[in-house]
Amino acid sequence: MVVIGMVAGLTLNNANIPIISNAKNSIEERENTMTKVKHYMALDYGIGRCVATAGSFDGKRLALEMMHRFDVKSTTMLGTSYWDFPAMLIHAKRGLYSFTARHGKDLGGVGINSWAGDFGLLDKTGQLLSNPINFLNTYKMGYNQKLHNIFPHRSLYQRTGVQSRREITLYQLFAMAQMDSPLLDKAVTMLLLADLVSYFLTGTPVQEYTLATTSGMYDPEIKDWSRDIILGANIPPIMVPEIVAPGTVIGPLLDSVAVEVGLGQTPVIAPASHGTAGALAAVPAKGNDWLCITSGFWNQVTMELANPIINDASFAAEFSNLGGVDGTTRLQREILGMGGIEECIKLWSREDARDISMGEILRLSESVEPLERVVNLGDPKLVVVGRRPETVNEILNKTGQPAICTRGEMVRMFLDSLVLSQRHAINQMREVTGRRFDTMHFVGRGVNFAPLGQALADATGMTVKAGPVEAKSVGNIVMQMMALGDLGSLSDARDLVSRSFDVAEYTPKNRAMWDDAYEKYFKMLK
Repeated sequence: MVVIGMVAGLTLNNANIPIISNAKNSIEERENTMTKVKHYMALDYGIGRCVATAGSFDGKRLALEMMHRFDVKSTTMLGTSYWDFPAMLIHAKRGLYSFTARHGKDLGGVGINSWAGDFGLLDKTGQLLSNPINFLNTYKMGYNQKLHNIFPHRSLYQRTGVQSRREITLYQLFAMAQMDSPLLDKAVTMLLLADLVSYFLTGTPVQEYTLATTSGMYDPEIKDWSRDIILGANIPPIMVPEIVAPGTVIGPLLDSVAVEVGLGQTPVIAPASHGTAGALAAVPAKGNDWLCITSGFWNQVTMELANPIINDASFAAEFSNLGGVDGTTRLQREILGMGGIEECIKLWSREDARDISMGEILRLSESVEPLERVVNLGDPKLVVVGRRPETVNEILNKTGQPAICTRGEMVRMFLDSLVLSQRHAINQMREVTGRRFDTMHFVGRGVNFAPLGQALADATGMTVKAGPVEAKSVGNIVMQMMALGDLGSLSDARDLVSRSFDVAEYTPKNRAMWDDAYEKYFKMLK
């Protein structure tokens, strides 16, 4: 496939990974030349929700304005759960239309980011063959072990640097091949979710680098798709498109889309299309002695590296090596995050026949004694959507802990378990990298709940800097700005974030309680 609209200044770093070179000498130089506010649009697709956010840059600071927000829903039909992609696209357009209704046509760019794993298949005419399948289906069908009979788990990790997890695209495609899915016979192109949305806005199919590296089919050694893995899993090789760098200008909105939403030839940009990679770009960090926790449905304990770490220690600690921005690699561990609580909220909302907010539920936890119950959030039983409360009590019973009787106790258990799980991942990251990490940046949904930030500081002994909340959208926007020459470097982008958004700071206060709890938690993991 021919990739069009590559951004000017695209170069290769010494690791041969595409990066965006500095567009101008400094951000101060551009501030002196800017005479009007510039606008950008981030479409942030997360599991359960999507937010269309406009970013306005006045030459000094970036301000956010939510244009549209909607639930991302899946529907189960004959035992298979599908994402409602037409609705996802309709609401993306509503977000763009909301911008034009408020600000007119002066939109500098549009970028889309999403979660990893899920994808759409296009036929030879460019039409979508089926709604994307929810990744949890493949996990339930149990094809992981069959794939490991072809590619042993450790061998696959050595080739890709990616842990075998339920959402990995490779496992989904392998399951389809094992079931002789007719979709694979008709598919010409596979696009992961963010790039699928971009395709239907521009008509140009490309696969952005950070999202491609999550698929389990990218080989960091050759810096391209692994044809051996794809063929070995019986996946048609024609399906994988050429990979483009974060910060690539894909092309303008299709004329039909532009007319529908009231815009002109607005460029669509592949930012860091994997949401966590974009969030890391929005971390207001200085220096190198820091790591980051991104908070969402899944929490990611992550850091930037110059090169991947793929060895027995990183494999045993369940770290993945994923593409980052500016030529970096993300060393990352995934943990069930706010999703455990969100699933409970859905259940309780149905029971009460009303909408229950996250804020309401988190407040219930504040009156519960901390650390009375903890579970291993890596337990596969907790992946089963829709029955987490009863599953938790089954786990507590097996580990000799008291059953949960109230909603506040359930939420407290999830929060305490999340903090201890993240402390464990941080300890392992220190062992694998040999680095200390005095500072933790904490971004995403959990930032709004101050007790969680303080608990992270107490449990880890680290200074925690919390914010911005909408890091994925902010990262999306600053990557657009880099692509269009409005920011010159990742350092410029982080400086802009630092002076544009409030960051709360938490220092350790009560370590002894968490040290005792961690010792018990660590024994539970063995």
